[in-house]
Amino acid sequence: MEPSPFELPADTVQRIASELQCHPADERVALRLDEEDELRHFREHFYIPKMQDLPPIDLSLVNKDENAIYFMGNSLGLQPKMVKTYLEEELDKWAKMGGYGHEVGKRPWITGDETIVGLMNDIVGANEKEIGLMNGLTVNLHLLLLSFFKPTPKRYKILLEAKAFPSDHYAIESQLQLHGLPIEESMRIIKPREGEETLRIEDILEVIDKEGDSIAVILFSGLHFYTGQLFNIPAITKAGQAKGCFVGFDLAHAVGNVELHLHDWGVDFACWCSYKYLNAGAGGLAGAFIHEKHAYTVKPALVGWFGHELSTRFKMDNKLQLIPGVNGFRISNPPILLVCSLHASLEIFRQATMKALRRKSILLTGYLEYMIKHYYSKDKADTRKPIVSIITPSRIEERGCQLTLTFSAPMTYVFQNLEKRGVVCDKREPDGIRVAPVPLYNSFHDVYKFINLLISVLDSAETKE
Repeated sequence: MEPSPFELPADTVQRIASELQCHPADERVALRLDEEDELRHFREHFYIPKMQDLPPIDLSLVNKDENAIYFMGNSLGLQPKMVKTYLEEELDKWAKMGGYGHEVGKRPWITGDETIVGLMNDIVGANEKEIGLMNGLTVNLHLLLLSFFKPTPKRYKILLEAKAFPSDHYAIESQLQLHGLPIEESMRIIKPREGEETLRIEDILEVIDKEGDSIAVILFSGLHFYTGQLFNIPAITKAGQAKGCFVGFDLAHAVGNVELHLHDWGVDFACWCSYKYLNAGAGGLAGAFIHEKHAYTVKPALVGWFGHELSTRFKMDNKLQLIPGVNGFRISNPPILLVCSLHASLEIFRQATMKALRRKSILLTGYLEYMIKHYYSKDKADTRKPIVSIITPSRIEERGCQLTLTFSAPMTYVFQNLEKRGVVCDKREPDGIRVAPVPLYNSFHDVYKFINLLISVLDSAETKE
């Protein structure tokens, strides 16, 4: 399956079609891509929802025993099968030995987060001392901003992208209010050009260059939740730091989706959740990163006892020995049941590797893009033909696995009728349906089936009109 370094997904699809002597949209192409997929067995590590168990399903339209087409890993990842085993291990330990579980077993409760943090190294491109597993994403974002956002009369702005995820937006607003700063002047939002959906990197860098002296912190998404645009993290980091800004990222939609090299890129801080591509379950244990260059200079504004060195933590002498770096930002003991579900997923990532997952993802999403464009590109000769537009950038280096689609047909009709047919995706205001084939558990045949169901839905929309 592995394409050459210079072979684009569309070229791979056409090459395989040529080998099979069939049309690129033929089902045989999808089946061949699955045959050649070296990661296909990882699908067996997850529970795939059945058609009959989906609340919106119309059983008259589907085979109730078939697997759903789950393209919503960008919102909630599927459950790894080992989650139950790991949870039962800790529940049994609690039942059998009570408080002794704090110090024994493969996940001692006192150091539960530390037992799995090394599995994050490859995923975010950092060393263990730069990664903390704790809290939820927005809690971690607040803790990081309390330490990195130190406004002065001349440097007081926070720079972010337009239509950032609401929780990030609210967090920034409240941080500015905490410092008594006027939001309209202090919250610098970069918008796309008129008539465009995504931001150009040259426009971002221009704002940083022109206004950087007044910007204290740049806080961007690594990958935008709505458009699916992957931002150029190293370029933004380099430009921001050259102007004296701290640069941080919300990696909720990037972690486990694209390759990250936070340490090598010199990113100052970052945070992420674990319930999307990391498959740790709703409200899963979040993560934070602080570059080791800040280990002894950036300290937490709010401190709890789990930020104290373990060797003397239980002396209880109330003399703080703060752990350097991000682990000094930990406030309370790790929630061991959340550690278990994250552990189950991270073990799968360790086996698959981010490099291989990204390689498959490029081809998987590229195949989806190819099929959509094949059937639903604008046709001047047929103005009645349904149109599906992709607002996510087409350049591979500017996206992850998600494509955000808009339709000439009414979005709600399309979405509801996909749901009735067992397609699990989501819609986001104002008019996008997000479709995310995840390389760990989605197949090329999933994409093929999705396209055929989409054809059915759009044909019915046309008839309805």
